[in-house]
Amino acid sequence: MRRTFLKTLVAAAAAATLALPGAALAAYPERPITMIVPWGAGGGTDATARIVGSLLEKELGQPVNVVNRTGGSGVVGHAAIADAAPDGYTLGIITVEIGMMHWQGLTQLTYESYTPLALMNIDPAGVQVRADAPYKDVKELLAAIKANPGKFKASGTGQGGIWHLALAGMLAMDSIPPNAAPWVPSNGAAPGLQDLVAGGVEVVTCSVPEARSLIDAGRVKSLAIMADKRSDAFPDLPTLKEAAGIDWTLGAWRGFAAPKGLPADIQDQLIAALDKIYKSAEFQDFMKGRGFGVSWAPKDEFVDFMKQSNESLGTVMKELGLAK
Repeated sequence: MRRTFLKTLVAAAAAATLALPGAALAAYPERPITMIVPWGAGGGTDATARIVGSLLEKELGQPVNVVNRTGGSGVVGHAAIADAAPDGYTLGIITVEIGMMHWQGLTQLTYESYTPLALMNIDPAGVQVRADAPYKDVKELLAAIKANPGKFKASGTGQGGIWHLALAGMLAMDSIPPNAAPWVPSNGAAPGLQDLVAGGVEVVTCSVPEARSLIDAGRVKSLAIMADKRSDAFPDLPTLKEAAGIDWTLGAWRGFAAPKGLPADIQDQLIAALDKIYKSAEFQDFMKGRGFGVSWAPKDEFVDFMKQSNESLGTVMKELGLAK
């Protein structure tokens, strides 16, 4: 009798607890979070994800494990983010390539395949030439390319990569055929810059932070950046619009997202945490110390940004014959 009474009492207490609003719901997060990076360890995307991940641990009180999922020109990692359960325990850093891969026929993923959280980094393309090049500004360089089509070779990434599109868009906006400066594919900005210094190419479009060591060494100079405003890290460098009257902006950007369908309350919690991280001295000092650009656009603003980026990239890729 006594045992039966105690069982009944315990069951009644449990039922009462479950009936309390929210009592049965565990507070998010209650276990470690995985942060997927679609690119290799040691690069700018990896560095950005790791500083955000370490600060997110402090904000959420749970470990954030950064995992690099590379391959397929970014498709593998971006797909891993999109295909995960929308429960807040898999997040990822998505990059400008999400607005390029589907145009190339590599994937059906687009910016609409995710729950956007926040844009936190943009590194605009810069226009780099050798330090001893005779051009005082980018306007003179463009005039020389226009007058000598095919003579000036350019590099900075693979065929159809973000820095190739940066150059093509700049030329097109100045009524210069994109093939007037033939593109020499490279495995990234570093080998492209070495080719520039060696005299193999005349122009490299890449982010200015990637060229910083050669600029500081006096071997390369940057003529302009493709941004709306000057960089805090390079305040003496004019924008393309200032230097040549060309209203063309493009850069490598990085933002944080979750699988599509993430509950609104978890979205709000993560966006608030990312906002706090973005404003923190730790994040700002880390990014600026490396010359990385910072830019904040949460949720709907991030969607608008990605939509515009997607359309601009599609236009240029079609002009280059890279879109399928």
